[in-house]
Amino acid sequence: MIFGETRLEDAIGTILAHSTHAGALKLKKGHVLSPGDIVQLQSAGLTHVIAARLESGDIEENAAADQITKALEMFNVRAGAASTGRVNCYAEKPGLFRVDAALVNAINAVDPAATIATLEPFERVEPGQMVATIKIIPFAIPVEIVGRIASLARGRTALGVHEFAGARIGLAQTTLPSVKANVLDKTRRVIEARVAGNHGEVTAERRMAHSENALAEAIRELHGSNDIVIAFGASAVVDAGDVVPAAIRKAGGIVHHLGMPVDPGNLLVLGELDGKPVIGAPGCARSPKENGFDWVLDRLMAGVPVKPKDVIGMGVGGLLMEIPSRPQPRDPRPSSSRSDVAIAVLAAGQSTRMNGSNKLLATFGGTSLIRRSTLTAIRAGGHQVIVVLGHMAQECSAALEGLNVVIAINRDYASGLASSLQTAIKHVPASADGVMMLLADMPALSSAHIDTMITRFREAGAQSIVRATFNGKRGNPVLLPRQLFDEVFTLAGDVGARHLIERGDFPLIDVELGEAAAIDVDTPDMLNRAGGTLAVPNV
Repeated sequence: MIFGETRLEDAIGTILAHSTHAGALKLKKGHVLSPGDIVQLQSAGLTHVIAARLESGDIEENAAADQITKALEMFNVRAGAASTGRVNCYAEKPGLFRVDAALVNAINAVDPAATIATLEPFERVEPGQMVATIKIIPFAIPVEIVGRIASLARGRTALGVHEFAGARIGLAQTTLPSVKANVLDKTRRVIEARVAGNHGEVTAERRMAHSENALAEAIRELHGSNDIVIAFGASAVVDAGDVVPAAIRKAGGIVHHLGMPVDPGNLLVLGELDGKPVIGAPGCARSPKENGFDWVLDRLMAGVPVKPKDVIGMGVGGLLMEIPSRPQPRDPRPSSSRSDVAIAVLAAGQSTRMNGSNKLLATFGGTSLIRRSTLTAIRAGGHQVIVVLGHMAQECSAALEGLNVVIAINRDYASGLASSLQTAIKHVPASADGVMMLLADMPALSSAHIDTMITRFREAGAQSIVRATFNGKRGNPVLLPRQLFDEVFTLAGDVGARHLIERGDFPLIDVELGEAAAIDVDTPDMLNRAGGTLAVPNV
């Protein structure tokens, strides 16, 4: 490829390297110059442009990106159309992302002009979430680069999504006089939420005395009708002969591994009975905060085997965030790092007052409301932006194509707002100290509004609830600290977190945002007054 300053009379058929404005003519970067373009540029007084010309043996950027993508073997992943030298790839199923890192590294080493970027291995994904992007840097590359990459990829699966296929989970909990029933109840709620987030179901629970015999009997009973058994001991496992590992063996199973190099999560037991996994859960798994138990459970529920070597390999990156309820913090010093905040865009509702249309697909200035709200969240700098979808999830997901967000599907959206709050919490990254719950139907909110609330949250030490107000009256959005996450799983039905906020357990900071905190678009009339245009539903 020849690149550089080119005289206009020689520039027909070349690719414009930079956007160029000449009078009324506006040409975008990547535009192929036509004879008519040359005439208009000359009329505007230009004599040269910076352009690229393909040589024999070159392949233009979109064709190159498309051919490389087609050479990659993928499963449960779809590739988008090539544009500006880029092909984005999206998950087709909910599950765990898998990538051949060695292959990707080898492809990226062929030539800096052709690149592949992916998510981390074993990251949880939802349908429509971007998992990889293939990008050609210049306007064209030699075709032999594409050939070398295709040769490397031949016969190897580059990437894919191991689907969460609806695993059935049996839960066993041992008890001691010192263990309160509400602790066991909370543990069940947390595990049910984890399992539901992986599109599975807790089908049965057994509670028994903290003894080897009683737990072994429960494991045998639960394993028959379930895919995975999770066992919580009333006391921590400190030895291979302790109650949980001993019970797995007594039930006729095998203990493959005790302990893991992930903290929190060190005290996990990995076992098996008749080919089905049995997990001795560490105490930290009673909290919804990410820990080593999640890494093992996610893989097993996606049908990915977990061997001792896999557990051993989790140490790098295995130092996770502290759990506030931990009896013995690993480091008692207060954190001095800047607080991270995730933003959850709640977009699962059914628009029941919109006469059959989905208000989130209404347009404001040519942009759908759901995309507009999500862009507001992204521009506010949330550590991670999560979009909770339910009703018309496929159409809403399509409206978000190309945005760097996590799509979280609430399959129980018809039950009301509580399920969407819980779905959002399950997708908050472990590094986030709080999550802002942002209703997707509030078009007057700006990224500056959100940034103001996040700043107040950080200034208060990331320990307070921050709520938007309008003339002193409560509004939306609301920012919840991590310490309140567990309580969200006590909610049910079409209720938000209002009573949790006003219960007084956490300091409450009200931030006046004006009418933006109160404007939503629940009816066609409200949407029209806010400046939106409602799409006509298909009949």
